[in-house]
Amino acid sequence: MGKRRRFGAVRKLPSGRWQARYRDRTGVLHSAPSTFVRKGDADAWLAGVETDLKRGQWIDPKAGQVTVEAYTERWLGNRPDLANSTRQKYDDLLRLHIVPAFGDLELASVEPSAVRGWWAELSERHPTTAAKAYRLLNSVYRTAIDDGIVGRNPCQVKGGGNENPPERPVAAVAQVAALAGAMPERLRCIVLLAAWCGLRSGELAALRRKDLDVLGGFVNVRESMEQLHDGTINFKAPKTKAGRRRIAIPGNITEDLAGHLAAHVEPSPDALVFTGKQGGPLRHHVLHGYWDTARQAAGVPELHFHDLRHTSNTWAAATGASTRELMVRMGQSSPRAALMYQHATSDRDRVLAAAMAKLAEPPADAPVVPIRKRN
Repeated sequence: MGKRRRFGAVRKLPSGRWQARYRDRTGVLHSAPSTFVRKGDADAWLAGVETDLKRGQWIDPKAGQVTVEAYTERWLGNRPDLANSTRQKYDDLLRLHIVPAFGDLELASVEPSAVRGWWAELSERHPTTAAKAYRLLNSVYRTAIDDGIVGRNPCQVKGGGNENPPERPVAAVAQVAALAGAMPERLRCIVLLAAWCGLRSGELAALRRKDLDVLGGFVNVRESMEQLHDGTINFKAPKTKAGRRRIAIPGNITEDLAGHLAAHVEPSPDALVFTGKQGGPLRHHVLHGYWDTARQAAGVPELHFHDLRHTSNTWAAATGASTRELMVRMGQSSPRAALMYQHATSDRDRVLAAAMAKLAEPPADAPVVPIRKRN
């Protein structure tokens, strides 16, 4: 008699191919996802399953049969730690980019080649969005692996989650003054604070009278305003401790800020520094509507409002600010962004050095004086 198999069973089908089947620890019968040409291949596949069971690495093949759409919906619902704005961004990425591509597929059936093709196509049109969507999909699959639902992650694109946005423009001092002058009077100082103190638009919209110490020359960042798709306004604390900070105000704008507080801000300490026409929170579309008009009038149509923060950080780096000083001023807990601005300043410094070297070059029409050789 032949040796009796201790794990699983192999049988030859009428087609001539071989089928492998086994029972898991609970007694549920499973079949290999495909048949085999040779019996030895079926035996080898069963041996691999048996090893995974002994090591505790076996994945129930039925678990991965949930669709990508169903699992991502469950994944997002199990993330109470996410801020409302972050949840909204994830929902947009899933709805617009991930679910249309993979939603109907079973979680375990998505192949690395499919993810690679999807990422490449999206990167050609929207590289920054592609990086964000890829990071989200990668995070979903890492959770699925931890949950024992799938055994592998199809997100295998090297650097797929890296964002490499084009270098944004830096405004000149005169351009910032022109932009502020082109805004409505009650919003001129929002441009000045963004450019000279580097605050984000949400931080500017959340500023209250008590946060501006004009006499002391400081602005305190305690909150940020977020606006959801449905129009809901939330005021929340910064995501990190570094985001809650005290920033010194350059003296050249303190007089403007004092005048703004006197003319446009209610006397209550909790009164918002910048508001809409009716005195309510300054909504994103209102600010950016005025900004679009101002940048056209100032002759810098390519400048985004967030570029004012970029401008501020570049100016600060150009003064010789250390990495730590830039981190504090920017509200960053990681030195990565601060180092980027220092790197950009170093590049500019090399350009200046090259220009200075040209000063030593003789004029084009200067006579050439031969160098005499020593005897």
